[in-house]
This record gives sequence, structure tokens and C-alpha cells, in this order.
Amino acid sequence: MDYSIYILPLLSVLIGYFIALFLRPKSKKNLKLLLAFSGAFLLSLTVMHLLPEVYETDLHHNHAHHHNHNSAIGIFIMIGIVFQIILEYFSKGAEHGHVHGHQTLNQIPWLLFFSLCLHALLEGMPISKQNHLAYGIAIHHFPIAIILTTFFINAHLNKKAILFFMIIFAFMTPIGTFLADNLHFLQEYYTQISGIVIGILFHISSTIIFESSEGHKFNLAKLSVIVLGIILAYFI
Repeated sequence: MDYSIYILPLLSVLIGYFIALFLRPKSKKNLKLLLAFSGAFLLSLTVMHLLPEVYETDLHHNHAHHHNHNSAIGIFIMIGIVFQIILEYFSKGAEHGHVHGHQTLNQIPWLLFFSLCLHALLEGMPISKQNHLAYGIAIHHFPIAIILTTFFINAHLNKKAILFFMIIFAFMTPIGTFLADNLHFLQEYYTQISGIVIGILFHISSTIIFESSEGHKFNLAKLSVIVLGIILAYFI
């Protein structure tokens, strides 16, 4: 068993948490570039690897059962996009780095907590068969962990509550991978679940990539990291 598919997404969140806690990065520009890179990398992995694999699996299933109807994977992808939009209503866009504000938090924002955890859990499920996706999720979660932790610190949330939030968030993707790998029910509906996750990843990664930069300028630095993310995803 390749344990790195569990370890990488877990470590990325924890490392991001400790960087935010002890180094307190100030450069929003660097974080935005890291987000753009992660979005391009994740989208490329989804398009180049996960999407063809899911359609191929569905095609073999339809031939084996003599189905002549069109593939329903596209429907599940659209369900994933809509589902992610609903999640973001509660998470306020934290999945792609949109947490801001200076309000004081007296307790864990539970709607944000549950929506982010559900999002991370679902993201982990396709990793059971598409191991390289673990790299994409890890790179995606790293800047999110930094931004979330910084937001909680600035909001004066209790340090123990921040640690609890980030540890649970860190474990959700590995748990999703473990469940998909060991529960027969999830294995039976792998293509449908993967279709939903593809929709989720499409929405998040494209939002990160196509959001306007400061001053609504699509600058050379952002374009460079996006191209780099695409190239690296191609060679994985």
C-alpha cells in the first residue's frame, strides 16, 4: 500500500498551519500566486487524469451491461458543481482562499467547519484509485491551511480551537481515501462519486485561476505559475 496518498494531504494542512502560526507570512501576493499554481495543478490533474479515467470506467460498465444510453457522468459532474456552490454558501469560499474580515470569533464557526470537512472528505475519495491526485489535493490544501489559520489568529479564536479545527480538517481527506478504499458501497458507486468530485474540483480550481488579481490585472507572474502547474501535472 502506498501510504503517501494518506500522508501528503495530511502533512500539507499541518505544515500550512505551523507556517501560519510561527512565521506569520505577510505577503498576500505570494499566497495568491501559490493559490493560482495549486488551482492550475489541480484542474490539470482532473482534466488529464481523473476525468478520462472516470469516463473510460463508465464506458466499460455500459458495454458490459449492454447499455446504449449516453453516459450520465456529465450529470454527476454538474451535480458536483452545484453542490460546491451550496457548500460555499456556508463556507464563504474558504476552499479557494476567500476568508477575510477582522471580526472576533468566540467559538469555532461550525458551518464553515462542517462544509470544509465535507468538501475535504469528498476530495479524498477518488485518490484511492487515482493516487497522483493526492499531490494535487496536498498542494491545494497547503495555502488554504495558511489562509485559514491566519484568519483564525486575526479573529482571536482560541488557540486550542484553531488546532482542533486544523487537525480535523487535515484528517478528512485521508479518511475519505480510506473509506473509498474499504467500503464496498463506495467502491460500487466510484464513478458517480468521482463525477461529483470532478465537478467540485472544476468549480474550485477554475474559480482560483480565473478570479481577477489586484486591480483586475492578469499579470505575468500569475500566468507563469499557472503554466508551471499545468506542465507539472502533465508529467505526473
